[in-house]
Amino acid sequence: MARQYDLNRWAVPTLRSVFMPQYRRARIPGGTYFFTVVTHARQPFLTDPHCRTILANVIREVQLAHSFSLEAWVSLPDHWHCVWTLPEGDADYSKRWGLIKAKFSKEARSFLRPKGCCSNGDSRKREAAIWQRRFWEHVIRDEADFRIHLDYIHYNPVKHGLVDRVQDWPYSSFHRFVAQGMYPIDWGEQVDLAESHAFGE
Repeated sequence: MARQYDLNRWAVPTLRSVFMPQYRRARIPGGTYFFTVVTHARQPFLTDPHCRTILANVIREVQLAHSFSLEAWVSLPDHWHCVWTLPEGDADYSKRWGLIKAKFSKEARSFLRPKGCCSNGDSRKREAAIWQRRFWEHVIRDEADFRIHLDYIHYNPVKHGLVDRVQDWPYSSFHRFVAQGMYPIDWGEQVDLAESHAFGE
């Protein structure tokens, strides 16, 4: 059965001037967000079985301490897209990402160091050698925006030429949504790559 989403919980952020003196993130308590997190220097380790296991365990650990719902996701070799929903009254996704990145770096650095993915030095330097320092976030505005970003996430492996069909990429939430009836199994096969820019970011 397809999951029903409550449209009343989607929040619209206040628009700010494009001439902001410094970078500010949109923070909506209890909001739903799309994120992109990229590896340092685009190192292609996120689909490595060992790294996938570490990342999954770290996400579960952080979820237990600081609850959030992982609505959708895709792992590509050098970046990760996902959609989260935070608890009511909570807008601190930065803390959660900081914990995920730091815990992953701690667990994976001995495994990745032989490949040159980690450096010696303090923990911030080691983290910086694994992840790009910043991440991209977008506040999901409504049900249509949610669906656009869902499509973006699941079509991304095809867009990057990793597979020919969405269903052939194993590292995403696509098959869960197929089981829920939100996608047919052959979704994306009729999408023109030139039209895929309409999906999400």
